[in-house]
Amino acid sequence: MDYTLMHKNIPVVEMEIDETGYIAKQREMHDLRRLPLGVNIFKTVIDRKALNDWWLGRSIPASRAGLAAALQSVGLSSTALLLEKSFGLSLSDHYWICPKGSGLLWENVNFFQNDFSRDMGEILFGREPAADENISLMSPDNTSDGWLRKKWVIADNKRYLMKGGSGYFQQEPFNEVIACAVMRRLGIHHVKYALVVDEGKPFSLCENFVTPDTELVPAWRIALTQKQPNDRNSFSHLLACCDNLGISDVRGALDRMLAIDYIIANEDRHWNNFGFVRNVDTLEWVGFAPVYDSGTSLWHDKRVGAIIKCKPFRSGHAEQIKLVQDLGWFNLGSLKGLHDEIIAVFEISEDVDQKRRADIAKAVIERARSLSRMPQASY
Repeated sequence: MDYTLMHKNIPVVEMEIDETGYIAKQREMHDLRRLPLGVNIFKTVIDRKALNDWWLGRSIPASRAGLAAALQSVGLSSTALLLEKSFGLSLSDHYWICPKGSGLLWENVNFFQNDFSRDMGEILFGREPAADENISLMSPDNTSDGWLRKKWVIADNKRYLMKGGSGYFQQEPFNEVIACAVMRRLGIHHVKYALVVDEGKPFSLCENFVTPDTELVPAWRIALTQKQPNDRNSFSHLLACCDNLGISDVRGALDRMLAIDYIIANEDRHWNNFGFVRNVDTLEWVGFAPVYDSGTSLWHDKRVGAIIKCKPFRSGHAEQIKLVQDLGWFNLGSLKGLHDEIIAVFEISEDVDQKRRADIAKAVIERARSLSRMPQASY
């Protein structure tokens, strides 16, 4: 089927999507300044592989809990086909595909300003639809990233992401709130998470920080804007790409993100769960996005204190924290009372016992003290 890749109401490129959901052909090009970052042009031709990587990367990952059953429920064989059913619309950016000749406008279809179906979100949470149910697939849940169960909801005309836990401890929602407590005390710009309970299970809830005027560009898309030289590590490469794009104040923001990840023992700060915000109309950079998605931390599925790996720049926290240039802003005194606050966050948990709560709180304080003794803290 023929579509136009749109950025709000601005045509970017004409293309054909085949029966598998793959971009089979690309035709007329329009505003190439608005191509997704990391999709490059070679001799006036768009790199179709890179365009497909970006497009298919918008779909729900295969690792999502309950995905196979959800796809079967709606009669689709892949998440790429699910993506097409909602025009690729997202609550993270303003790209979408407009069916050729449909006359659709951004104002009529985007999820920032229009209602959307809750059907797919409920199905992804395990609800089995009735055989004769009329299911609508117009939902931002079709483009939500990550492996945990999650769904978008609307309350008071605001968009919130509701995300569950995993494993024996169901700890990720609590970890998001604890990470917020640490960042609030340290003055680190972050997305605020709250705890909610639905059908006896804990979930985190956060308001969308992307607006009708801004969009999130993951760090991975930034890193793809230039070829990484063999003599440059991934951290330096990201900084170089940001500098080339004119994104300011990146080093300090990365210092703070890596510091919080060290304190909470974050295992999964991958390249798609941190990034940058830009103005969707002018394409000017607003800056580093608030820190979000910190749930896979605090030994969520392990013995507290166990040695863990980390991402994105090094495989171990002891090495990754050395990338931080300045910890002069870090104030250990601001964490006074954090120990008790961490224990209180777990109050509604039925899966994290008193000993584990205390062990987590103690380990966080110990890691914070360790951070305060590092050479960078005395700059």
